[in-house]
Amino acid sequence: MTEPVLQVDHLSVTFAGRRGTGAKVIDDVSFAISPGETLGLVGESGSGKTTIGRAILGLAPVTGGSIRFRGQAISNLPRRQRRTIAHEIQVVFQDPYSSLNPSMVIEDILVEPLTAAGTASAQARARVRELLAAVGLPADAGRRHPREFSGGQRQRIAIARALALRPSIIVCDEPTSSLDVTTQARVLALLEGIQHDVGVAYLFISHDLGVVRAMSNRIAVLYRGRIVEIGNARDITTDPRHSYTRKLLMASPIADPEKQRLRRAKRRELLSSERIGGSGSDPEAVDEPLA
Repeated sequence: MTEPVLQVDHLSVTFAGRRGTGAKVIDDVSFAISPGETLGLVGESGSGKTTIGRAILGLAPVTGGSIRFRGQAISNLPRRQRRTIAHEIQVVFQDPYSSLNPSMVIEDILVEPLTAAGTASAQARARVRELLAAVGLPADAGRRHPREFSGGQRQRIAIARALALRPSIIVCDEPTSSLDVTTQARVLALLEGIQHDVGVAYLFISHDLGVVRAMSNRIAVLYRGRIVEIGNARDITTDPRHSYTRKLLMASPIADPEKQRLRRAKRRELLSSERIGGSGSDPEAVDEPLA
């Protein structure tokens, strides 16, 4: 059996508040990601998806449970130790522009992490040119500033930077939510192609179950900081067991207007029944699938 590249066990994250109080935003979350696999993590805004990603990246405090990378515990590592594995766990954020220095040209931005990791300058620049070509950017892209690119092109640059150090896993935090549908499809196809070529694993975080379904081998559904359903992507999106998963599925747009009308009607019925019976408040509740 292949060892998971990432193992999260009973993860809890609590943010300190005033007067010693704290807000628990992640509660007893467990999952594993195998090499070359995509696990989709889906839920509404405020469900805790991004906090899980940040905990994996060492940017949010782990107050319970553990995170392991290739068997090594990485929860709350000191900064110096964290740097030793930083090249293995990379990230693509929702807004790439905020993470790109506007005063630097793209080649210099991408060369920086490579030289910091000990790569010679000439080799680093050759690697950057190779990466920019791999993500479909023009030959002169390295000599241009971030402001000269569209949103989709900036996301390609962010993907190139994440790949620069040849990571084992990339946390993709809403990487396409700010893009138009056509550009979104191109970026998703790029991510899939890269995974096929180099075998990188993804934790793909999104509020859009349709996008997650297209990208993922398995899906974990997050509700109020807890996983309420996890399994094969096809099973989760065709025969969801939890009412919250069904609500997410019904919220995903489809191209057929009549099917979309029926889906919206079913969603209204489900929401109405929950307001009457209160069944939506319990994340442990499991219901029979809708017809």
